[in-house]
Amino acid sequence: MSAALPLGANPWIWHSPVTYEALGDVLPLLSAWGFDCVEIPMENERDWEPVAVTKLLEASGLAPAAVVAVMPPDRNLVRTDPRTVAVTQDYLRRCVDAAHALSAPTVAGPVYTAVGRTWRMDRIERAAAYAELRENLAPVVDHARAAGVRIAVEPLNRYETSLLNTVGQTLDALAGLPEDTIGLALDTYHQNIEERSLPDAVRRAAGRIVHVQVCANDRGTPGADSLDWSGFLAALTTSGYRGPLCIESFTAHNDAIAIAASVWRPLADTQDAIATEGLAFLRRTLATIPGPR
Repeated sequence: MSAALPLGANPWIWHSPVTYEALGDVLPLLSAWGFDCVEIPMENERDWEPVAVTKLLEASGLAPAAVVAVMPPDRNLVRTDPRTVAVTQDYLRRCVDAAHALSAPTVAGPVYTAVGRTWRMDRIERAAAYAELRENLAPVVDHARAAGVRIAVEPLNRYETSLLNTVGQTLDALAGLPEDTIGLALDTYHQNIEERSLPDAVRRAAGRIVHVQVCANDRGTPGADSLDWSGFLAALTTSGYRGPLCIESFTAHNDAIAIAASVWRPLADTQDAIATEGLAFLRRTLATIPGPR
């Protein structure tokens, strides 16, 4: 038996912000190409309404893989003022509510500080930052547990944050928070930069992996790169992960997202190719990975 994991994509491949209109454009395409599920980013709360998006999902036959939280400069849970913490907690609770309304199992993303915000920390300062993060995440985790939604915390590469870069750091930061409600979101782009081995990073995170995003080492099409995909996917299967693999990439043709994600050139011949060729590669590779017995 081969490993079979649900395969999804993120509309950021084509659009930002991801509005109701953008979802109406993308979801039928993903369904026609053979995807199983889709991530739904929530950049701004007015971009889409859960009731309307639920109807789009039902029409497409796609499952909601996760609501993806977005952390611009005004959203932070550490080293900031109490008002910003409260506003960020409220935003994350609304992400949880949206996931619950969509029947999405997960809220995923770097739910700790603004993307691009970095500062130096010694060992004591880092421990204090992790303690502050746990304290400020706890009310959101309680809200998620009551809603039946899990939170997947995504470590980012060193250029996008100095707080959580590796699986080990993220596990340390989450220590003491309920493991049934909060865990890790792994992203091959970031882990390829920060981890010495993708399979070893997966093995270290085993039992705590809630969500997985995939793309090439240059943020392009999965498989059009040098990553150890067989080792990575085999480690995921062995770890017990049975959730989705979602292709997350970005377009260089949108000023806001190109600057935010440092995408200065096209990452494939077309944006559609990132999705369709990535989907075909992942299906072929998963077919070679032994499944659970």
